[in-house]
Amino acid sequence: MLAGLLFAIHDADDRPAMLTGTLPFGGVTLIEYQARLLVAAGASQIVILVARLTPELLGAISRIGKRGIAVDTVRTAAEAAEKLHPLARVLMLADGLTTTADTLGALAREGGDALLVMPEDQATQGYERVGSGMVWAGVARIEPRRLAELAAMPRDYDVQSTLVRLASQARAVHVLLPQDAVRGGHGVGHSGAALDARGRTVLAGMISGHSGWFERFVTAPLARTLIPLLVPRAVPALAVAGSAGAIGVVGLLLIAFAYPGSGLLLALLGSLGLSLAATLANLRDESASERWLHMTAGVLPGLAVLIYGRWAAEAQAESTPEVLALGLIVLAALGERASGDALRRTWWGSAPAYLALVWAGALVSAPGAGLGLASGYAAITLAAAIERLRRRP
Repeated sequence: MLAGLLFAIHDADDRPAMLTGTLPFGGVTLIEYQARLLVAAGASQIVILVARLTPELLGAISRIGKRGIAVDTVRTAAEAAEKLHPLARVLMLADGLTTTADTLGALAREGGDALLVMPEDQATQGYERVGSGMVWAGVARIEPRRLAELAAMPRDYDVQSTLVRLASQARAVHVLLPQDAVRGGHGVGHSGAALDARGRTVLAGMISGHSGWFERFVTAPLARTLIPLLVPRAVPALAVAGSAGAIGVVGLLLIAFAYPGSGLLLALLGSLGLSLAATLANLRDESASERWLHMTAGVLPGLAVLIYGRWAAEAQAESTPEVLALGLIVLAALGERASGDALRRTWWGSAPAYLALVWAGALVSAPGAGLGLASGYAAITLAAAIERLRRRP
């Protein structure tokens, strides 16, 4: 059994009277994001050690509970020890920690005490030293008895720091922080400005971590800008999806009525909006909505290409554009199937990337060139995905 231990104690350095755990991060609050990581790692219980229950913290705890996981708030190590199962593996995240699911996964597996560490000369101020030139990088796997040991000590001890020292004295295994983790948004601190910067990095990674260039350089920056504005206003994902869908439908109608340039652009914008809505649904754990929104974001470009190919074939009195459009859809669908959920190479294509090439062809009144270029790109992406599948053991 895996349990999570979180902290909501320290105030933000640059936002007085506001707990670091309640600062916005990645479209939600930091402590909600930490809980999300723990749930993804397999935690069935979360214990939050608090100094005071602010309205923001109470709201965050309520939303965490809606994820279908047991959530308890405590004020002392003794209370935490009582709440945790004696045979549980406890995954402890530092107050003010930002990280990714991949980094957390290194300590979520079976085993005794373990500390995520990084070289002291690579760390900024505020990190706990654990000896041998290393500092604690904010994640620890500890045995429940460490909390019982701490409960027997004077209550004025700092719970987080003391647990790290107890685990270190028990010869906890040191797990070195991956070199690229900091670039991915890993860090520990209580500055709201720094947290906002790391939140944008992590949010971009959530969107583009397994995708191609279009998602990384177009969709991710758009989401980084808009999602932090949408979440505090409680804008529903379905509202964003409805607006994006309406834009996409207008685009399809414009293509059908001989305005391909404007129509393809609106279809592309509609697909971007649906991807944004899917990200919002993902942040709010609306898994069913997220799945069909991702599917719709891929289907809309396909419909746009089909209608455009049909229109171009009628306008030119030849079937080549329509055949190219059908071929593009088949190749793109097979490419998506072959790629799966694995990490994609940056240059690989995707539905909106192909649509962008088709739109470029429409702007210069060369539908055959745009459709042909997109089809060739889809064929190369499919070939690369199949080759990767063949090389798997």
